[in-house]
Amino acid sequence: MSLLARIKNIFAPSVVDPAKYRASMSSTAGTSEIATFASGCFWGVEHIFLKHFPPSQNKGILKTTVGYTGGNPLVKNPDYKTVCTGATDHAEAVKIEFDPAIVSYAQLVEFFYRTHDPTTVNKQGGDTGTQYRSAIFTHSEAQLETARRVTGEVQAKHFTPKGKEVVTEILEAGAWWDAEEYHQLYLFKNPSGYQCPTHKLWW
Repeated sequence: MSLLARIKNIFAPSVVDPAKYRASMSSTAGTSEIATFASGCFWGVEHIFLKHFPPSQNKGILKTTVGYTGGNPLVKNPDYKTVCTGATDHAEAVKIEFDPAIVSYAQLVEFFYRTHDPTTVNKQGGDTGTQYRSAIFTHSEAQLETARRVTGEVQAKHFTPKGKEVVTEILEAGAWWDAEEYHQLYLFKNPSGYQCPTHKLWW
């Protein structure tokens, strides 16, 4: 590949077929569920979930969408630029549709904790601001109970021994706004794009 072609690859987004990152229900459960997590820049959050639970491999995740939630209820249809000012109090988040017969909500919550630093307030790596906070937005009483239980287990096993405290918010899910299309599957379209260094497997 020529140098010019390589440079074009770096700066030109890859063509990505969204269907490759989506799957249909394949179990007899019949009903999918939604999990919503915020743990820093949503590009990397979506990327690491899809990397480890690729829909094409039937690992339980059916579809992901990045967007904004948890903000001022008076603000409708927030855009990326406004959210990044911190004025709307929205978090960058990932909404995950999953098959509970293949991957449990508890497993997704535990993976969420494995893949970022939940001990920093409004901060992941060099990214600071309320939009980068660590939060779990629950969609049912059962999810709330599970999120609290798994959080306690993760705290005791991985953070108490280090003298650190999980500061993740656990809140009832509210209004959701899809992010702009160019944010969806961003790191698959832009493999050399920015990824927060905290988005890795910590254990």
